[in-house]
Amino acid sequence: MDLKEALKQLRSEEERKFDQTIDLIVNLKGMDFRKTNLSFVVNVPNKFKDKTVCAFLPEKSDLVPTVTKPEFAKFATDKKALKKIVKKYDFFIAHGSLMPSVASTFGKVLGPTGKMPTPALGVMMKEGAEEVKNMLSKIAKSAKIRVKDASIKIAVGKVSMTDDKIIENAKNVYEGIVQALPLKTDNVRKALVKLTMSKPVEVQIK
Repeated sequence: MDLKEALKQLRSEEERKFDQTIDLIVNLKGMDFRKTNLSFVVNVPNKFKDKTVCAFLPEKSDLVPTVTKPEFAKFATDKKALKKIVKKYDFFIAHGSLMPSVASTFGKVLGPTGKMPTPALGVMMKEGAEEVKNMLSKIAKSAKIRVKDASIKIAVGKVSMTDDKIIENAKNVYEGIVQALPLKTDNVRKALVKLTMSKPVEVQIK
């Protein structure tokens, strides 16, 4: 069935007392996941949740919680504080000039969680409030995906959203995943959608 029909079926199920998340699941095939190291960013045009962001910048910003270079030393010697800050925020951004220090101080913890700032999403080459605003706007409409096994699961909306917005998000995310795969659609076994409390429903995404 298509996404419209799938959403209709999911919405017909028992209502819950909270705004359920709608997940897109893409099951993969034809890849060696022990050797695969795919990490990429997909576009999610319709925002449905707030993302917490922390910045590594030369100077403090009024727009986002900031860690300046003189503060790096504290995290280099305090593993508990390092793990706490990485767990606290969904995304990290950084000025390009600080990236070597960010990598050496925070890399061992940021890397495995997929939160390391990258040129694709998170690294700024200019300073100033406008640059930070642009980056925050980009993050609000993006999601990072790391392929670690044969199934990718990513949130694409909430039940409270309109079908059109959910479908737009799902199609954009699916297309972003397909374009990042070595053999494109030949690496896709099937796609499904589900609510937080429902079973998955297989869909055809075109």
